[in-house]
Amino acid sequence: MPVTHTRAFRVRYDECDAYGHVNNAAYLRYMQETAFDASAAAGYGTARYAAMGRLWLARATQIEYLRPLAYGDTVAVTTWVADFAQVRSRRMYELRHAASGELSARAYTDWVFIDAATRRPAPIPREVVAALFPDGAPPRLQRQAFPAPPPPPPEVFTVRRRVEWRDVDAVGMVNNPNYLAYVAEAGFAVSEAYGWPPRRMEAAGFGILARRHHIEYRQPAAYGDELTITTWASAM
Repeated sequence: MPVTHTRAFRVRYDECDAYGHVNNAAYLRYMQETAFDASAAAGYGTARYAAMGRLWLARATQIEYLRPLAYGDTVAVTTWVADFAQVRSRRMYELRHAASGELSARAYTDWVFIDAATRRPAPIPREVVAALFPDGAPPRLQRQAFPAPPPPPPEVFTVRRRVEWRDVDAVGMVNNPNYLAYVAEAGFAVSEAYGWPPRRMEAAGFGILARRHHIEYRQPAAYGDELTITTWASAM
C-alpha cells in the first residue's frame, strides 16, 4: 500500500474569487503543498532532494471540480502515489470539505524526477520508491497521450502576458498554479471582448465556472518572458 498523507487548509479570503468560491489555482496550490509534506513525512523533504541534486517537476495535471469551497471552509487534502516509472511518478489527490466529508475535487499530477544541475530527467532511486511505497512499487499505469485540442476556427482570441516576479517560484520557473490563473484571465478577456463581461453575466443570472482542467507542461517560463495565450470555444 502507498503512504497516504492528509493535510488540512483553512480557506483564506484572498483565495476566493468574485463568485465567492475558491479560485481554481488555489486547489493546485493545496495539492502542491500536500505533496511536499507527504514526501517530507516519508523522509524526502526539499533539503534532502537538494543534497541529492534532484527535484520533482510537474509534467501534467488534471483536476475535476465537484463541489465549490468558500471562505472559512476547511479542506482536507489526501494524497498518495499511484505508480512509478523510470523517471516519472503519478500522485493522486482527493480534496474534501472537512466538515461534511463531501468530495470537493479529485486530481492527479504526473511528476518527473529531475537532475537539478542539468534539468534533465533522472532515474528515480529505489530507496525513494521504497519510502513512498513501502510494499513495493505498484504496477505501472497505462498513460494516455494528452488529448489533441479540437481544431481552431478561422479566428482565435489571443492575449499576451509578461511573466511577473510574483509568478515564479524558488526553482525560477512560473509556479504551476499560475498557469490556471493565466487561463482564467484569458477566458474572461475573450468573454468581455464578445460583449459578456462578468457584470453582464451576473445581471443575466449566470456565470461561467470550470468543471475540469487538464494541463500539460511543455517548456518552463521564467521571469520576464512574454507568453501568448490563445483560446477558442469548442463543443467538446
